Amino acid sequence: MSAVCLLGATVAHAGPYSLVPTAAEPNNSVDLHLRLDYEYQVDTANVMREVLGTEQPLDPIKLNRDLTFHQVRHLLTPTAELGLYHDSWLSFALPIVVSQSRELELDGIDRGDSTTLINGLLPMTGFDARDPGTMPPGGLVFRGITRKGLDQIHAGLNVAPMNQARDPSKPTWKMGAEVRLAIGKIMKFDPMQPGAETGVGRGVHELRLWTSFARRLSRVEGWTEVFWQVPLHAKPDSLFTDPGFGSTNTGLGQQAGVKMGLELFALDDAANNNRIGIDLGAKAIAHFEGRDYSEMWEVFAFAGDSRGTGPLVLDADPTDPGLQALSHPGISNIENYLETGAHLAVQAELGTFVRFGASFDLVWKTDHVISFADAGVDLPTCAQGVGACEDDDNDLVNPGTPEVNPLHVPRIDLVGHRYHSVDNFGVVVGVMGQLLF
Repeated sequence: MSAVCLLGATVAHAGPYSLVPTAAEPNNSVDLHLRLDYEYQVDTANVMREVLGTEQPLDPIKLNRDLTFHQVRHLLTPTAELGLYHDSWLSFALPIVVSQSRELELDGIDRGDSTTLINGLLPMTGFDARDPGTMPPGGLVFRGITRKGLDQIHAGLNVAPMNQARDPSKPTWKMGAEVRLAIGKIMKFDPMQPGAETGVGRGVHELRLWTSFARRLSRVEGWTEVFWQVPLHAKPDSLFTDPGFGSTNTGLGQQAGVKMGLELFALDDAANNNRIGIDLGAKAIAHFEGRDYSEMWEVFAFAGDSRGTGPLVLDADPTDPGLQALSHPGISNIENYLETGAHLAVQAELGTFVRFGASFDLVWKTDHVISFADAGVDLPTCAQGVGACEDDDNDLVNPGTPEVNPLHVPRIDLVGHRYHSVDNFGVVVGVMGQLLF
């Protein structure tokens, strides 16, 4: 039997942030909480391109309309929480991408006005990964393959230093450390065989540290969660590889955020263990600078395929006079941006063991640059005892030297050619079911 039944009505009628799995309690050897979440998510954004014209030196760089991005994803996440000892537990989650599809279409302009097409990143006819021999219909210029599978498995160790069920004068304070292990097929793009690359994994192991507070007062419960997420290691076959030389900032960016909300109990039937609550919340998540999959990553990979002559093919060794062709991975350097969201959910308990709910979220992201790899690193002037260095005493990245960043492509990374993601907006609809044992 779950500890929520043994510790009084306060916990039996509390939100998820007050629910504490436990073990080794009198008449309760161990708790097991099983949960299944489903989310339907739609993301949209406008992709704009910098252009240099007749601006004055102090004028801002002009942005031209180019493409519109659209993505649909279905996500299924089974979760298990197993009591370990008093108010401590293990957690496991397996986010499964059932389906993910992405498209890019012209943003109200003609094909002859799109710099993406003019610069040859895509053919003028566009590219349909689901039917490569056929021109995409209408204003569609790129349609990716439908993807599915796993990225990571989440395993955490958690504890509740305070539990309102044990001491009604205190809030419920929970904290945990979660390792997110990359186990899925890496998300790559092959222009010649697009159907062979359907993975959704990034190939990066991450650590997530979190803490939450919840306090029930009569028919209202407030809650707050704070987290920090950092990459630990990239698998050798991931796209987050460091080519050396003057490359910088080649890893996945960190994240930190806060979520908070207030649950109002419209029905609180303690006698029959029935409850209905309306949860109103908000979030703010900071995404820090790093390389990642952007709205344009598949197009960048298409234009940077080393088997062709696309404009984004890299040079693996900038010190060699010839071109050592290296495929562009598709991922690019992404500027810091803030993700904000509003949350509405209806959550219910039916008796002691069953919980379910439905949620609706709106998500916004601040405008940010999605291609700006540095040209390289200016090395110190050579001196005795110095390793990597240069002969010239300057503040420049000298071409043909180890200072050059092989991941830098002027066509998309140079000021006046960079891509921006603007007017980001997302909608997430979810349902949840939970069993408490």
